[in-house]
This record gives sequence, C-alpha cells and structure tokens, in this order.
Amino acid sequence: MTHAGTDTSSLAVDTVFDLDALLTPEEIGWRDRAREFATTRIQPTIEQDFENKHFRREFIAELGAAGFLGMHLSGYGCAGAGAVAYGLVCLEFEAVDSGWRTFVSVQGSLAMSAIAKFGSEEHKTTWLPKMAAGDAVGCFALTEPTGGSDPAAMETTATRDGHDWVLNGSKRWIGLASIADVAVVWAQTDEGVRGFVVPTNTPGFRAVEIDTKLSMRASIQCDVTLSDVRLPATAMLPDARGLSGPFSCLNEARYGIVWGVMGAARSCLEVAIARSTSRRVFDKHLGEMQLTQLKLANMFLEYEKGTLLALHLGRLKEQGQLTPNQISVGKLNNVREAIAIAGEARSILGGDGITSEFPVMRHMANLESVRTYEGTDEVHTLVIGRALTGFAAFK
Repeated sequence: MTHAGTDTSSLAVDTVFDLDALLTPEEIGWRDRAREFATTRIQPTIEQDFENKHFRREFIAELGAAGFLGMHLSGYGCAGAGAVAYGLVCLEFEAVDSGWRTFVSVQGSLAMSAIAKFGSEEHKTTWLPKMAAGDAVGCFALTEPTGGSDPAAMETTATRDGHDWVLNGSKRWIGLASIADVAVVWAQTDEGVRGFVVPTNTPGFRAVEIDTKLSMRASIQCDVTLSDVRLPATAMLPDARGLSGPFSCLNEARYGIVWGVMGAARSCLEVAIARSTSRRVFDKHLGEMQLTQLKLANMFLEYEKGTLLALHLGRLKEQGQLTPNQISVGKLNNVREAIAIAGEARSILGGDGITSEFPVMRHMANLESVRTYEGTDEVHTLVIGRALTGFAAFK
C-alpha cells in the first residue's frame, strides 16, 4: 500500500473537508487511536493477509485492550462511547480493510449487543467483560443457506426436551464462527423466533470456514451446522421475542457500515489523488487533466456527502431518534457510492489499479460483500419504498 494515504492526498481531503470542526475532542481521540492502530498494526500486512486468506487472531486482544470491542455499550467492561465515536472507529478500520471493521461489528454490534440488549444478568456477566477485553470471541448466527434476506423463512429449530432445548439446523455466512467461543443462535420455537447463547464447545455445534471467497479474504465467514445441540433452559435470551430481536442487532451493524464504507472510499480517493499528482502523461501531471479533476471532484463530493450523512445519523442515534428507515438510507447510499468511488479510483490508476501495489481492487472486492450483507441493495431500496408509499413490496 505504498501509495495509499500519502501526506499530500490526506492533506487535500482533510483540508477541503474539515470534519474535525463538527466533532468533539473525545470523538477525535477515538478516531485518531483507531487510525493509528489500523495503519501501524493492520495495514503493513493486509495485502499479504488478503492474498493468503489469513486472519490475524493476535490483534483481537490488542483491540480489546484499546477499548474498541463493544465500545458503544456501557458497563461490563465496555467503554460506553458515543455513536459518532463508534462510527469514526468503523471508518478508520475499513479504510484499511473491510474485514477488520467487520470483526469489530460482528463482535460488538451483533454478538455483544444481543447479549447486552436481551441477555440475562448471568449472560452479561459471563460473556461481556471477556468479549470487551478480547479474551472471548462471539458470533451471530442468523442467516441460513436458503434464507438470505428472508429470515422469517428460518428453518433452524429449537425444541423442548424436558428442561432443555435442542437445536437443529444450519446457518451460512456466519462471521468468526470457527474461532468463536460463544454464538448467539436464532431458531424457530413453538413460541416464535428466539435467541440462544451457545458456547461453541457444546457437542453438535460445528463451524467450517468458507474457503472459496474472492472477497473479505482477510476475515472469517463460516457455514455452521447444529446437530442436536442440547442447551439448558437458561441459554435462551429472555428478552428477545420474534424477529425484532435480531433485527435490532442488525440495525446496530448497519449503522457501523454507513460509516465504515466511507473509510474504504477515502482510502481509494487518497490513492487516486496521490497518483494524479505524481504520475506524468503527455508532459504534464495526470491531475492537470480536466477529466481527471472531474473524476476526483465527483469522488470527493460523494465521500463528503456520505460522511456527513453518517454524522447526521450518528447524532440522531445519540438522541435516541434514529429509525430503521434512516439506517436503510445510509446503508444503501454509502455502500453504493463507495463502490462507485473505488471504480473511479481504479480508472485513474490505469492498469496499475488492478495490482496489489494499491488497495483499490481489494476494497472493490470487499465492498461487494458489504453490499450484500446486513441487507442487500434491493432490500434497503424496498424498505425506503415502503416508507414512502406505505406498501411492503417484498411481502
């Protein structure tokens, strides 16, 4: 990543778009600590890790020690940071690689949030401090091989057997499952969808990493099978009933995505600026060309608008006023624009843009995964359409 985030390109973006003027000192502190960790610990090896499909587990404890895991939660060893601070951290991690923002999201916004929102006191005291410290890893098992965007079609079941529950079924695209210590598993019961806290060493729980990915290669996603997984009655999340439980956790993760993808966009924009001011063609810098400046200006405008949208949603979230419809607006817009920015950056880099000397193609590949998970473009489009018309077109 020799050309990414040079002083010139970073200065141009930061000077023209003065986000710091809209942030508190605490938020800037979180942002700067995340940027330092991402650039000094993750960035030096990320191209190699992506190529080798390698996830660096040794970073987990470091992320916990820095307070990034479940940072938006309060108590039980969590930092209690604000929504904007959390969003800025997501942006900085995704500026290096979407896989590491995904890790922070799966651990904190999905698994930890589910336990914090809906778990018993025993669940919280047992798992949250260890997960916040990076001493335990969690996963969130909702998506199924045939379900995808339709969790209401869930086929995984939990049936009563005396005082126990027995879980059977399969899940797909479950982040971190093969290294997780605990899984939050959602299953159909005789009283609707319920969540269960499942230690992954429970007999019958099996996670296998999906090995054919051309995207998110430096992170872990798995197929999970549940074969007569026997749990005590206390394993059930007492305060989650129906799909509103997992959906509320998904909204936490979607909020982080709204911020995170702007990090990938910024990385691509910085690379494009650096290239345009260093490469000469036809006896002038590439950046002197009007078409290049048009591309850069349009990229910057969408990055600026996307980040301001994320900030607006963050302020609404801190006031307790953020709605799922607004999150869909943010997720749909920002992922779509980040992909477009990455594509324009690739064009400015020319043939070199497809090489691992630059992070652009890796960001493009990763963003295709982000586009799909936590709600596809189509789903978020129809959520917005429902809000505008009152008709639910996806039913």
